[in-house]
Amino acid sequence: MRLTLLGTGDAVGTPKIGCNCPACSDAREGGKSQRLRFSILVESCQGKILIDTSPDLRQQFLRQKLSGVDAVIWTHGHYDHYAGFGEFYRVQNKVNVYGVQETLDYIDQYVSFLKPRYHYVKFYEPFELIGLQFTLFKVTHPPVETPAGVVIREGNTKIVITGDTSPDIPEKSLELIKDPDLLIADAIVPPHIHIKKHMNSEEAMTLAQKLNAKEVVLTHLSHLFRPHRIESMFLPLGYDGQVFEF
Repeated sequence: MRLTLLGTGDAVGTPKIGCNCPACSDAREGGKSQRLRFSILVESCQGKILIDTSPDLRQQFLRQKLSGVDAVIWTHGHYDHYAGFGEFYRVQNKVNVYGVQETLDYIDQYVSFLKPRYHYVKFYEPFELIGLQFTLFKVTHPPVETPAGVVIREGNTKIVITGDTSPDIPEKSLELIKDPDLLIADAIVPPHIHIKKHMNSEEAMTLAQKLNAKEVVLTHLSHLFRPHRIESMFLPLGYDGQVFEF
């Protein structure tokens, strides 16, 4: 199994339009502070899956030399997690998409012209794709009613992607996601800032410790962190193109 962080930025990405803060300046100069919007590529010997479809999906496909995927899993219906699906236009028809019904029904209002093949899944019920087992678990990301995180299993290997969430993750989910080999955690801002619907970096690292994660990488990062070369000395910040192999 191989995971690639296609985009590690928040909804506006880094550099943010019109901003000249240290992270945005580093991003414009080509540093690792440059962050496209959130999407993860999951690969096995049997195929390729996308977790969310970033608004920057075309650029991400070109970077990775991708021409298509076997399926998409959507975690929730926020613009920065599904809007790039339109980039499949004239590339790939009738893409298989997976998610809870409320999420898929909402996104369908915007992407129905591409005629995706919808597969409704329920929280905590595993399903198989490309030889891997996926399970969606409930998180808390107001005002979204049914936001999801994703567990991926292959043999004894367990990967947890929190999706967008506050620290208030339901107990049933916490039980499911404990002891991951890798935790990919939402951490939108540094610890001195608190945002109701996301974790900051301190909260994400506390979650990693609580879950007994063997490795953690922080993603969905805003421009409010210091430039990557500095901040990554203190926190396990993800970066675009980062690869994990198991």
